[in-house]
Amino acid sequence: MTAVIEYDIVGMDLQTHEFELRMRVPAPDADGVTLSLPAWIPGSYMIRDFARNIIRISARDARGPLALNKLDKQRWRTGACVGDLIIEYRIYAFDLSVRSAYLDDTRAYFNGTCLFLAVDGRADAPWQLTIDRPQAAGAADWHVASTLPAAEVDSAGFGRYRGERYSTLIDYPVEIGNQQCGDFLVDGMRHEMAVTDGGNFDIDRICRDLEPVCGEHVAMFGELPIARYLFLTLATADGYGGLEHLDSTSLICKRSDLPAPGMDKPDKGYIQFLGLCSHEYFHLWNVKRIRPEALARADLSGEVHTELLWAFEGITSYYDDLALVRGRVIETDDYLGLLATVVTRVMRGAGRALQSVAESSFDAWTKFYKQDENAPNAIVSYYTKGSLVAFGLDVSLRVQSHDRLCLDDLMRHLWREFGRTGRGIPERGIEHEIAATLGQPMGEFFDRYVYGTEDLPLAEWFAHLGIGFRLRVAKDDNDTGGVSATAPTTEPPVSLGARYDANGGGLKLTTVFAQGAAQRAGLASGDIMIALDGEKLNGGNLQGLLKRVDGEHAELHYFRRGRLASTQLPIVKAVEDTCDLWLLPEDRLASDVLRRRNAWLRSNRRGDD
Repeated sequence: MTAVIEYDIVGMDLQTHEFELRMRVPAPDADGVTLSLPAWIPGSYMIRDFARNIIRISARDARGPLALNKLDKQRWRTGACVGDLIIEYRIYAFDLSVRSAYLDDTRAYFNGTCLFLAVDGRADAPWQLTIDRPQAAGAADWHVASTLPAAEVDSAGFGRYRGERYSTLIDYPVEIGNQQCGDFLVDGMRHEMAVTDGGNFDIDRICRDLEPVCGEHVAMFGELPIARYLFLTLATADGYGGLEHLDSTSLICKRSDLPAPGMDKPDKGYIQFLGLCSHEYFHLWNVKRIRPEALARADLSGEVHTELLWAFEGITSYYDDLALVRGRVIETDDYLGLLATVVTRVMRGAGRALQSVAESSFDAWTKFYKQDENAPNAIVSYYTKGSLVAFGLDVSLRVQSHDRLCLDDLMRHLWREFGRTGRGIPERGIEHEIAATLGQPMGEFFDRYVYGTEDLPLAEWFAHLGIGFRLRVAKDDNDTGGVSATAPTTEPPVSLGARYDANGGGLKLTTVFAQGAAQRAGLASGDIMIALDGEKLNGGNLQGLLKRVDGEHAELHYFRRGRLASTQLPIVKAVEDTCDLWLLPEDRLASDVLRRRNAWLRSNRRGDD
């Protein structure tokens, strides 16, 4: 039997934001041990170099202090060992995200990738983790919230946890502090919601709404591969994000997105929060168990490339909101509004003509996760466009199979063939599995919309579901599309072709869109526009001044790197990049289209038709 590697969080310094750890490696190799910390965390495809947060590390064995040589940015090698190897180290933790670790006098949080050193050659060794209660007075009533497998813990969750394999140790996020908690059952399994710093909100409402949403995903796949699930949620003034784990998820949301007591109809912020929960829960199957072959046993020391993220994040992004309407948590119009916003986001990025979703997936490490001011002009999101590709794939499967098959069937097939078995999906594997399931290839679809950069035939796809579709000019800067069969009658605004932030000194450009008026005028990100045709600019008057220009150009004064400059800004009408969707009346639809639309929106749960 392989000896147990022991980790002990012996201290938490709430003032210096440092975790203090002790690690015991029994029976180390006589000539020394190589230790390392991951460079990235599964589910977030960017090198984060967690080892940079180790501020002190030392080693000793039965004889006393032991030499510990640093090999590179994330690896250490001990000298020859006698008896057990003891490693003591401190880690700085002050990253308020779902990917790293955080510690202050209000809470402690960590992912194992940030704290626990791996032992080279012992990836499959069993482990034991001891979490000691912080000694600070303010932490006296803190609790541990995690799905770590408990061995000997007290009522607050402090104590020992045990498990197998390093890969599982680092897949249990841990929240320690004061949480507001609720629970619900799905398929007889307990699901928990633990919210930190949520303020005054209705946690029972969240649990009531998440039960049918999670139930939709379980019903679609046909089984729940866990015995317990935990939603760990940190509420902040202005945050959003999530990261999937083996049987839990770590979320950050706006405090205002949580449902207020007495809320009737879900508002926009709460719907966004439910969609985030739905997205991460769907990852239980799609990513955590149905995985690209390249990521099945990923090396966490460097980048691991795959062209399949469009499927694993895009398909998940498609189903996250679809489950809300199938579960009857939101109305159909609410869902169409969400879908219209996704279309709008994709259409407003010129990068969709330069980068395919497959390329976006492959380049996630260096492009999607490291976006700059030119990103909308150069790249496309495998999340947003990937979700529209998934939608088109769903529609195409329904139409080509004469409504015998849909994307639900493909996902169930992938679960049976890959999720249950643990096999990874090869790079062109999804395309192959579709051909096998459908009985005919869909190579043209993949060549054009997955590996190519053609604009998606959205009007055609929506028509197959009896949904009206229109692209129009945005009414204002806050217009991201919606649900309306009636076209706006107002005069279309003039477009600057740029994003900007208003401050006391003018309007600072943050993004200049390709071929827009600002780019044609020679403006660049960072320029501060101060006057248009002699009028001082502020956050509220730009559009009005542009509309009053008499001619084809206006004189624009701006600062670049502190020097005053001027240019001629062309007056350009806004482009049609804003989406409206609406349900076409049933009496105007062919019977097969109406049946298809009803089947698309129908719940997968028995008795919920």
